[in-house]
Amino acid sequence: MSVRGYFVPFFKCTALLSLRILVLVPAGLPVRSQSDSLPDTKVMDNITVRQGETLFLRCAQGDIVTHTAWLNRSSILYAGDEKWSVDPRVSLVTLNQEEFTIKIENVDMTDEGQYVCAVQTSSRPTTTIIHVLVQVPPKIINLPRDIVVNEGSNVTLMCQADGKPEPLISWKLISSSGDLATDDDYLEIPSISRQRAGTYECTAVNNIDTDTQTVDITVNYAPSVSDGRDAGVTLGQRGVLECEADAVPEADFEWYKDDRRISNGFDGLEIVNTGSLSRLTFFNVSDGDYGNYSCVAVNKLGSSNTSFLMYVVIQPTSSTLLQGLRTVQDGSGSAMGLHLHTCLIIIVCLPFLLKF
Repeated sequence: MSVRGYFVPFFKCTALLSLRILVLVPAGLPVRSQSDSLPDTKVMDNITVRQGETLFLRCAQGDIVTHTAWLNRSSILYAGDEKWSVDPRVSLVTLNQEEFTIKIENVDMTDEGQYVCAVQTSSRPTTTIIHVLVQVPPKIINLPRDIVVNEGSNVTLMCQADGKPEPLISWKLISSSGDLATDDDYLEIPSISRQRAGTYECTAVNNIDTDTQTVDITVNYAPSVSDGRDAGVTLGQRGVLECEADAVPEADFEWYKDDRRISNGFDGLEIVNTGSLSRLTFFNVSDGDYGNYSCVAVNKLGSSNTSFLMYVVIQPTSSTLLQGLRTVQDGSGSAMGLHLHTCLIIIVCLPFLLKF
């Protein structure tokens, strides 16, 4: 290193020391003994301020003040009414014989620490020491994105937050089916089930404020198909078979008659899938439509199926009604036949009988 390299730091240090001496000891004062020149030091109570607020630093003057300054650690903020700090947030509020006050706007964590007000009076130097504590509301800084897992997987959620005082972290499941909660940064869910799917909320709390964020967990599982309902349909009428499957992701549906797969639009049939429901519609049922059907629900995790029976229902006609009436009038037929062929027809076809 050159001679200049050694000289520059030495010069800066000497200049700063000289400045502090000039601030505290006015020119022309007689030299006093060491005990007389020692400053009176007063330590004030800590000042607590929240991040973003304005900090006021006040220092009493008294007697005849010759020099005064506000210092923050090793830097000078103000020497009298002369601003030394380059921070635009720092400004002078009051400077007179009674009070020397400056302010720091929009306080941040970097402003925390010790501040010193140095005053040289006609009698002796005094210093006032103030320690500033900056409180910071919690802010969650590390939260996983929404996740998708298969049923049975192990899941770990982690939540981290900044703040001062240090925030407390908690997790809870806030969906309607949830009762899971923990007071910890980590939430462990071993072998997750579909009932544990939902929205999880992380909360960070200190005595300043609260911050919350959420994570959605989607749990994939294989389809589960509800039991099929058989359908009785009259020849030539409209018939419907419905298949419902619980699955994540949503299932794809396949329809079969016996072992033959049914295509949408084939032979007057229509298949409409809406979310978890598939509907097979027959617009004009023929003899060939009666029989056994099956529905298969499929997603990437598996499949499930159920079966249906479409059977014929005979619609009562005028001829069957008259035949039943003749049976009653002739007194022929058994009591069972009377109930099955006459009473049932009379009840079902009462509007038709009223015409006679």
